[in-house]
Amino acid sequence: MKVTFPHLGNVYIAAKALFQGLGIECVIPPLSNKAALEIGSLYSPEEICLPFKIQLGNYIQSIEQGADTVIITGSCGPCRFGEYGEMQMNILRKLGYDVKFIVADSPSDIGIRELFKRIGYMTAYSNKNKIQKIKSLFDAIKIIELMDSVEGEARYKSGFELRKGECKRLLNKCKSEAFNAESPGEMIEVIQHYNEKIKNVEFDAQKNPIKVAVIGEIYTIIEPFSNLYIEDRLMEMGVSTKRRLTPSWWVKNTALSPLGLNSMDIKKASKDYMALCIGGHARECIGEAVLAKEDGFDGAIQIFPLGCMPEIVSKAILPKISKDLGLPIMTLVVDEMTGEAGYLTRVEAFIDLLERRREDVLSRC
Repeated sequence: MKVTFPHLGNVYIAAKALFQGLGIECVIPPLSNKAALEIGSLYSPEEICLPFKIQLGNYIQSIEQGADTVIITGSCGPCRFGEYGEMQMNILRKLGYDVKFIVADSPSDIGIRELFKRIGYMTAYSNKNKIQKIKSLFDAIKIIELMDSVEGEARYKSGFELRKGECKRLLNKCKSEAFNAESPGEMIEVIQHYNEKIKNVEFDAQKNPIKVAVIGEIYTIIEPFSNLYIEDRLMEMGVSTKRRLTPSWWVKNTALSPLGLNSMDIKKASKDYMALCIGGHARECIGEAVLAKEDGFDGAIQIFPLGCMPEIVSKAILPKISKDLGLPIMTLVVDEMTGEAGYLTRVEAFIDLLERRREDVLSRC
């Protein structure tokens, strides 16, 4: 068995640790790039959303390097994501690739027994004992939690840093050194080291940066290539950002969902505008917008792929939230035709608007 998986932010770092610990050969696709998008777009249905196309490109690049099994998270909810596995398998078969998919759905959708069955198929190829397998899983979870913590701290603190670019530099070094670590234990040590370094970055007490919440469809806000590296761009502009939806959030949310205890803060925040789950992460998007205002953020940027129905519903509700709470919200819709220059111009204009709005408020005080 040679396992591969689609890119989703920092997941590839934790996945490498997991398969290292299990002793299973893993083929990590190149970081999502223009080539992957072009390959995926060539073979995907025209009307399908951007994440599908990038992921398909990831798979084909990995399969050509020898991968024969694809691990992907799934969804049985009212969203096209639930059809990804079947559609992608059919496309790959038509292209002559013989690949097995292991879809890790939520236990609330497929049942805990079926989930363990699917996980068991993968771990059956590991020569490790049960205790070692469990340790590998917990190491991977710890790594993604630490990595998300490092990234969140770096992206928020970058607006306050004394030496411009220090947080971004440390974040990139952390990712590189963690990925190149020889073992999961060494990887954890590297990330913990950079976690401390970023926490101790000197900040300018005189700075009061613009703060922006990044909300929207989970893939396009986490996978940097799909959103044209917007969080990096905002760091360069001296903007502090926060993104609640992370890979470690997804793990916790999925584990607690059968008990109805997942994302209680987001559910509470969204209840006046969207009380029910309608698919995807539409309710999370609404709740995050409300929480952004409660957390003192200056604005929010919603990002989603063209044709994403749950986020289209969210987009229709966000103007009401913006008006009620006085929180400027900009929506960015992305697909393979998105032009970088126009996209970044809109982001820069939105930050300028937030700065002028703050100045107007201060001038009235």
